[in-house]
Amino acid sequence: MVRLMFAPPWRSHKLSVFAWHPADAAAQTPGPPASSRGARPARDATPERAAQPRQPVTLLSAGTHAVAMPQLGYGVHQIPAHRCREATLHALRTGYRAIDSTSVDDNEPAVGAALRTTDVPRNEIFLTTKVCNDRHGYDQTLAAFEASSKRLGQGAVDLLLIHGPCPQQERYVDSWRAVLRLRDEGRIRAAGVTNFGIRHLQRLIDETGEAPAVNQVELHPYLTRTQLRAFHAEHGIATQAWGPLARGGRLLRDPVVVAIAREHARTPAQVVLRWHLQHGNAAIPKSADPARATQNFAIFDFELTPDQVAALDALDRGELTGAAPATTT
Repeated sequence: MVRLMFAPPWRSHKLSVFAWHPADAAAQTPGPPASSRGARPARDATPERAAQPRQPVTLLSAGTHAVAMPQLGYGVHQIPAHRCREATLHALRTGYRAIDSTSVDDNEPAVGAALRTTDVPRNEIFLTTKVCNDRHGYDQTLAAFEASSKRLGQGAVDLLLIHGPCPQQERYVDSWRAVLRLRDEGRIRAAGVTNFGIRHLQRLIDETGEAPAVNQVELHPYLTRTQLRAFHAEHGIATQAWGPLARGGRLLRDPVVVAIAREHARTPAQVVLRWHLQHGNAAIPKSADPARATQNFAIFDFELTPDQVAALDALDRGELTGAAPATTT
C-alpha cells in the first residue's frame, strides 16, 4: 500500500508534477519533530510575505510512500556564509519553499538560522543537504549527516544527497546504504544523489535494489542530458538541475534565448527556468542578488510554446560548466 504525503495519485516508477500551495503542506505533511527546531529566536522582522502561487511539485519515491518536492527551489552553493542567512530569508519571503544547502561552503549554519527566524512554518519548507565527497563510506556518511543536522539545527531534513560518486574511492554504494538507513529511521524523508552517471545509478540499483529518488546534475539547454533523463524516467528518478542557467554565462546571451524572452517580455533566465519546468525537471537556481532571486521565482504565470521548447532543446551542445560524473572527486 502506498501512503501519500500529498493528495495527488502516485504510480510506481512514474514521477508526477502537480500544482501545490503551502497550505497543502501545512495541512497534510508532517514536519520535523518539535525537538529538532530548538529555541526560536526573534522571527524575521519583514512584515509581509509574497502571495503564494500554486507551485508545481515533483513526487519523489521514498520507499513505501511518496514525498512532494517543490519543482523550483533556491540554491545557496557558493553564497558567502555572511550573506547566506539574509539571502535564504529573502528567498522564503519571495515564495521559494525548497532550500538546497550543502556543507561544502559552510552555509548550513546560516541556512539553519534562517529557518529558525523565518515566519514560514518548517513543514512548508523542503530542506536538502548533502554528504560531502570526503565523507564516503557507511560510518562516515552517518557521521556526516549528524554533523550537518547539528549545523542546521534540524533533527531531520527532507532530502539527503550524496554529493558525487567519487568512483576512485569505490565507497559510494556503502554511502548509499547509510543514506537509506537514515531514510528508514525517519531522519530524512527522501534519499538521492548528485552528479551520478548512468553506470553509477545502475550499480546502486543492482547492489541495493533501490534507485535514488533524485539525481541532481548540471542541466540546461546547452546540456540537455537526454540519455540520462531517459534512464531517470525508466527508473522513477527525479531529475533536478543544478546550474540550471549554465551559471549565467553565454546561455543567457544566446540569440535564441534572448528572442524568446522578448516575445514573452521576460528575462532570459525566466525563459530557461520555464523550459526546465515544462520538461518536468526540478531546478535550483542560485542568486545572492535579491532582485534576481525574485525574478527567477516569477515563472508560474506564463508558458513557452512547443516550438519555443524545441528551439531551446536544439541548443544542446553537451557543454559542461562543472565536473563530469566520472571525474567528480
